[in-house]
Amino acid sequence: MKISDRLKTIGDMVDANSSVIDVGCDHAWLDIYLINKNIGITAIASDVALGPLEHAKKNIASFQMDSMIRVKQGNGLDPLEEDTDTIIISGMGGKTMVGIFKNNLPKLAQIKTILLSPNSDVQLIRTFLSKNSFYLTMEELVLDHGIIYSILKFQKGYKKYQKLELYFGPILLQKRSPLFYQYYGKELKRKEITLQLLPSKYIRKRWKLKKEIKMLQGILK
Repeated sequence: MKISDRLKTIGDMVDANSSVIDVGCDHAWLDIYLINKNIGITAIASDVALGPLEHAKKNIASFQMDSMIRVKQGNGLDPLEEDTDTIIISGMGGKTMVGIFKNNLPKLAQIKTILLSPNSDVQLIRTFLSKNSFYLTMEELVLDHGIIYSILKFQKGYKKYQKLELYFGPILLQKRSPLFYQYYGKELKRKEITLQLLPSKYIRKRWKLKKEIKMLQGILK
């Protein structure tokens, strides 16, 4: 089956024999891909909205995977079950993801692996999860339909990171792939334009922007 490069990269990072919850599953293509790989995966396809779940059910039925993928409606991690050990969330903002985890901190005790692809505020995710007993084991940048996405894999454990590592990604910093320079080059230009347009009365915001611009320039030189 054909899925987006973003979803395929996430799916290929899932460990064999995992019990997965796909939060905000949309049409459940990722879950179908995981089961199709035949690596002992069980999955919950969850969404807060009924519309996507109806599409998910039809897609799952068309691949005859009804017994292997459970479809559940619920907000955030509410549909999580006792045997779930892996969380996947893709296509939400980083602030929204952090909010989901903050509201469900006790549930994270049973989780071994968290796979995320936030649309924004990636550094917030790294900072929050590293402070709550998870560390990064994999990071990738993926170009999908003209957009560069971050894919992050966290596992249970402790590791201390420097500020630069939390902002840019410790593994991405080591690799410094062409996509890394493209991704953060665009980020630098965006912040430079924002600084030009931001009125001088916003002293603190301008100071913060200047600091981030200097940091980006230092890494990208």
